Amino acid sequence: MDIRVQGAAPTTPFLSAGDLFETEWDLDRPVHVRVRQDPDERTWTAHPDGIHVLNISQKAATSAMARELALHEYAHMARHEQAHPSHTQSTEEALFLALAGRSVERRKLTHCYQIANHMKDIYADDITLRVGPSDKLVAFLESELAAAVADRPAEPRGTRATGTADPEITAVNAAFALALVERHDLVERDHRLYDLAHAAADDAPDIDVQAFKYRFRSLGDDPGESEYRKYLVDATQEYVLGGGEQAAD
Repeated sequence: MDIRVQGAAPTTPFLSAGDLFETEWDLDRPVHVRVRQDPDERTWTAHPDGIHVLNISQKAATSAMARELALHEYAHMARHEQAHPSHTQSTEEALFLALAGRSVERRKLTHCYQIANHMKDIYADDITLRVGPSDKLVAFLESELAAAVADRPAEPRGTRATGTADPEITAVNAAFALALVERHDLVERDHRLYDLAHAAADDAPDIDVQAFKYRFRSLGDDPGESEYRKYLVDATQEYVLGGGEQAAD
């Protein structure tokens, strides 16, 4: 793999992730790692002009998770090169098909994009977890879910004046975490993730956490384009309409 790191961060985590990745996979395109100063910049991948670009904040690039984050993004790059439906399907097209003729609250529409990203992550981590250790990933999932559950409203259905964790998408995030660890047999059933997911489900009674867990966990390894589109359409409709209420602008 041709990996070039641009910015104020050590190259070791990215090169080490590349060495791990190459034990089972390879990339045809070179990888340019762009380290950005914005500490809130999320890690994300783009594919311009025949290269892959891994955008990452300096904070993340110098953290203990740097190698694991890089490995995860390399897996997304591999799925892109494979033209895997999870990475070629237009999210906008699927949402249009799922929600045509319906008025949808903006926050819920944003959450639908996050659900689509979870589905992409499932397929990326099918690669990641074949080539790298799982301990840091499990700890990360636990930490993120614990923080979101702690940042919940006093009343589950109340209006929040402060805080950032929306109980409904937190419940879906919990389902994703459980689906990922169960898909790869990463934890025992008494792991703290299950207690956190139970608390998240209690905070969002309109979200069927078990149903979303099953959706994520049971995604087929090699779906066709129409099959994957249906996965995404069904998940979107479950989130927006599953509670039986019409969302509003």
